[in-house]
Amino acid sequence: MSSLSGQHILLGVSGGIAAYKSCELVRLLRRAGAEVRVVMTRGATGFVTPLSFQALSGNPVRCELFDPEAEAGMGHIELARWADKVVIAPASADLLARLALGLADDLLATLCLATTAPIAVAPAMNRVMWEHPATAAHVESLRGRGVTILGPAEGEQACGEEGPGRMVEPQAIIDHLAAIPGPLEGVRVLVTAGPTREALDPVRFLGNRSSGRMGYALAEAARDAGAVVTLVSGPVALPAPQGVETVRVEDARQMHEAVMARIGGVDLFIAAAAVADYRPKAPAADKIKKTHEGLTVELVRNPDILAEVAALQEGPFTVGFAAETSDLEAHAREKLERKGCDLVVANRVGEGLAFDQEENEVLLLWRGGSEHLPRQPKRALARQLIERIARRYAQD
Repeated sequence: MSSLSGQHILLGVSGGIAAYKSCELVRLLRRAGAEVRVVMTRGATGFVTPLSFQALSGNPVRCELFDPEAEAGMGHIELARWADKVVIAPASADLLARLALGLADDLLATLCLATTAPIAVAPAMNRVMWEHPATAAHVESLRGRGVTILGPAEGEQACGEEGPGRMVEPQAIIDHLAAIPGPLEGVRVLVTAGPTREALDPVRFLGNRSSGRMGYALAEAARDAGAVVTLVSGPVALPAPQGVETVRVEDARQMHEAVMARIGGVDLFIAAAAVADYRPKAPAADKIKKTHEGLTVELVRNPDILAEVAALQEGPFTVGFAAETSDLEAHAREKLERKGCDLVVANRVGEGLAFDQEENEVLLLWRGGSEHLPRQPKRALARQLIERIARRYAQD
């Protein structure tokens, strides 16, 4: 699987004849498994139409900062947060100057200010423009702020001159993007997902409505961020994520055993599973017959996987989940302290919320802070959560 598989690549295209090469860049990114969104400057649309990039990327192309439909949802911020990596190819002399000065006078420059993703630019311009002291100063300023400068290459230019200023070839840009380490590069992550089923008899069980979608999306997002991921999953109707070691279990004690057998080599533990708090004390050996008007079942507590992991000496950075029907923040903060987690992801459940749904919204809590992540598809939410978790993990 390509290292770009599942990555969110935001491609900025500025005005210049080299813009035609960016069509090939989109094609190669898609072939590598990346999801691509394109933002064009007004100048770029004079060389290649937005429709061309829309057809190649499979996503709408954005050109204007003040787009009433998109900006109703703060579209430039959404794009900035969506991106795992930003690459601008071609990057004109004008765009380099605006980025160096920190201007926010169009959509592309604005989202570059608003993103925390790594930015790379592939300059393309006349050789004299490239060698001008103003351009050299802007490039040096961008390098000093961590922006990667790809090229330019030397050779024949559209103006007929020879020298430095050609945009590097799309494959060279792909190679660079693939080499950028993710925020969890090499981090060993263990994720739990799905429900557990606690046997009542050979036919029936006690369980919950968890579909496992959130945990599986988190495992995939962690993998795409460069982590080495193990997923311990309860019974769900989801395929095992590619590139993730998946261990399937049935009940809480099996999940506890699977987690504790692997936790010694783990750096980051994300407990997204909806583990049953209780199980029947004595499951029936045979199917329980409907012979009485009522049935009493004695329950006993299951192991507390999250608390046990959080209490380990030199244990992993620990992220818990809190599914609540009321008093969301109060209950989640109490769980944060009681179980000794580093972070808690809290969400409301019931009445069509969270469990077995395609979308979710959460409140991320830590000691001294919180952040609300709005309702969105679980895969998109998982990527945002992994970015926040990686940031807190790096600070720990």
